[in-house]
This record gives sequence, structure tokens and C-alpha cells, in this order.
Amino acid sequence: MSVLDNVAFSPRARGGSRHEARATASHWLSRLGLAPFASRRPADLSGGQAQRVALARALAGRPALLLLDEPLSALDARTRLDVQTELRRHLSDFGGPCLLVTHDPLDALVLADRLLVLEDGRIVQDGTPAAVARRPATEYVAKLVGLNLYAGNVEGAKVRLRGGGSFVVPDHNQHGEVLVALRPSAVIVSTDQPHTSARNSWPAVVVGLTLLTDRVRIDLDGEPSALVDVTPSAVSELQLTAGSKVWLTAKATDLEVYGADVPTGPGSLPSHDR
Repeated sequence: MSVLDNVAFSPRARGGSRHEARATASHWLSRLGLAPFASRRPADLSGGQAQRVALARALAGRPALLLLDEPLSALDARTRLDVQTELRRHLSDFGGPCLLVTHDPLDALVLADRLLVLEDGRIVQDGTPAAVARRPATEYVAKLVGLNLYAGNVEGAKVRLRGGGSFVVPDHNQHGEVLVALRPSAVIVSTDQPHTSARNSWPAVVVGLTLLTDRVRIDLDGEPSALVDVTPSAVSELQLTAGSKVWLTAKATDLEVYGADVPTGPGSLPSHDR
């Protein structure tokens, strides 16, 4: 079948007339940027175009429940952003439940109302995107949302980190074992030992540098180790390369301190089974 008839098959199978089905299909083809391909056959489509056709066919049937398995895979960066925006708009108006399975954390954070994170086949965190992004429960979740995560024990105004080093932290009500989250963009890198009001400063060695569009992510070995985001110009000005010795600085107010046993929400596994 042509792309138009392929998408129209869904509403047609639900009892719609041929005219209504094709009109609905045309609507979804336009919304997903597929109108120019309406007369094409499957063999004439790229993988990304075929993926959008499959999504259009699912949405054209006006389902009561949506099961979406990697709906944005095989799309190029620009198309992915456009389809993601359109899918978010549709889901905001969708009255039924939607289950989205994805390996892309950005898709999950942008499209979902509630996240269920699986690690090694087990539920490790369950919550709103904002809660998960702010307070990841495991190192795996922290990497998904782009945070440094440290485990340690509270000792007065400090947290003694399990992997070495310590942080002076803001006022909190935590006791015993805690987790400390730190944004890569909140860490300042300098080649000389800083003399600032920041409460946390420690030496580290550059292990590697990775360009991420408009920033460079630096992998640093120290106590503690950290991932830090800086601008390309900062890398040039500081002459950073693998092996460079630097100092890292983080304000106490940029540290998020919370209990190590993060609730995983209703319906998830109890902490002793994780």
C-alpha cells in the first residue's frame, strides 16, 4: 500500500469509511511532516520515514491506549526534534494511558509524566521526571540524567564520601548514609589552587575530554572524581589535555543532599529487593 493507505488502514479497520480514513491519514501525515510522501511505497522510504509512518498509523486509529516502543528511533536529529515536539503535543491532549519504552533519557524526560527506570531488569527508581532528574537513586540513573552522584556518610556539616574525599554541604536534615548530586556545569575548573568563598575545592587530573555540541565534558580523576562541563574556549584558555593537573571548585549550595534510600514509588520493588 501507499503511505496514505498504510496510515488510513488503522481508522478503516475500526469501521471508518474510506473517505474518513483517508482524511484522518492525511491529517496525521501533515502533522508528522510526511505529506510529500503520501503516494510513496514502503520500499521508497528511509528508515526514519518508515518510523514516522508507523507512528502516524498508530495515532490515526484514535486508540484508547498507546504502547510506544522506541517511537523516535532511526530519526535524524532535526526530524527527531520535530516529531518529539508533535508527539508531546498529542500526548498532552491524549485522554488515555500511554506506555513509552525508550533508551533515550531526553525522550523520557520530555514526554513522560512519570518515569520508571529499569537497571539490570529491576526497578531502581519511580517518580516524576523532575524528581528523578534532581535526585537520582543510583549511579546508573545519575548518568542517564547527566549528574555526578556520590555516596557517603554525614559527619556534622560534611559528607565523608565513600570513594574518598568529602564535601561541605548546605543545611539539611539528613543523617547517616546519604547521596550527593552535583551538576557537571556547577563545577569550576582552574589550573591554580583557588582562593574563593566556595567551601569545596580539591585537586584532580584530566582523564579525557569529549565534545558535546556547544560544550566539552571533562572526565577527571580525583577524590572525588567528577564529570565537568566547560566551554571549548575554556579548554583552550586553560590548555587542558589528558594528564593536565587542575583544581575543582563547587559551592555547597550546588550540592543536592538526600537520603540514600530514595523511594521508588507505588508498585515498585521494595528497597531490600533492589
